[in-house]
Amino acid sequence: MFTDRVESKWIDIFCSVFEYCKLSDGDTAAILSETQSRELNVQLVELALQRLGVTPFHIKLVTPSQNAPVPVRSTGASVAVNGLGPVVAALSSSTIVVDCTVEGLLHAPELPSILKGGARLLMISNEHPDVLERLVPDQDLKQRVKAGIKMISGAEEMVVTSAVGTQLSIKLSDTRGAGVWGYCEKPGQVAHWPGGLVLCFPKSSSVNGCLVLDSGDVNLTFKRYIESPITLTIEDDYVTDIAGSGLDAELFREYIASWDDREAYAVSHVGWGMNAKSRWESLAMYDKRDINGTELRSFSGNFLYSTGANETANRYTQGHFDMPIRNCTIRLDDVLVVEKGILKGELA
Repeated sequence: MFTDRVESKWIDIFCSVFEYCKLSDGDTAAILSETQSRELNVQLVELALQRLGVTPFHIKLVTPSQNAPVPVRSTGASVAVNGLGPVVAALSSSTIVVDCTVEGLLHAPELPSILKGGARLLMISNEHPDVLERLVPDQDLKQRVKAGIKMISGAEEMVVTSAVGTQLSIKLSDTRGAGVWGYCEKPGQVAHWPGGLVLCFPKSSSVNGCLVLDSGDVNLTFKRYIESPITLTIEDDYVTDIAGSGLDAELFREYIASWDDREAYAVSHVGWGMNAKSRWESLAMYDKRDINGTELRSFSGNFLYSTGANETANRYTQGHFDMPIRNCTIRLDDVLVVEKGILKGELA
């Protein structure tokens, strides 16, 4: 669909995001990539940083051999760094790490050490620049995401319902909220572009109920709209039953079972999308190789339910589903934050 060449307009948008990150003349930027990274984005990062007077340097790793029983997609837990001390040291000593690895370092084991050194990290999701061009972040998005983080951090319970049968209770006591608006300004911050999410990682034994994925909801591991309903029964965080007679349910059952790992059935994170620029229907407009699906995670008012690794609950696995679900109602205690897929109150 696209010609993968550098366009001046894309350098401009990369510059604008780095300016939001408050990078300036004299700063240093580590551009982290691997042999299977999207080279066009790596080039655009370098050119934009140089235009701003930032000193970039490249760390390019060899993409590791696959060791999983099935294809791994969109985990946010790149294994490319592989614990290499010299790489971690170089990354942590820079002003910013611009993460262009295929999966990203959001959940990578090396991330705490990188941040501890004083760096910040911006993961540029593995999207074609055509996607990124539409989703340049702004200050308004930041303020609304920060409001959502405060709300989820102060709540005792999240209740999610829908007309098709979802009835989910998520205990949030002493659970810290998080959010991403698309750029990072301070040492120790982590962000990804595109942004526009509020979420949390629930503590152990916090999630119970029924979650129904209906036609038009999304399974982003497969980069596929769901066409036939799937009903998940969730008990003390774990999916204990996957009901549905269509292909979507069968794919779900087969993929998650292939990990032979109980933790693949557990909740990873929950939250909702905040980005009015993100489009639910965009998945229909791109070839799969051109997108990572971060836009679908952040479209306004979706309930984002994920399975897999959850450090808060001391669970680790590569098995992972990200599922943006439409038309849900979300309450934090007695406060309505999303009604039938529409953001409410100060989040709107």
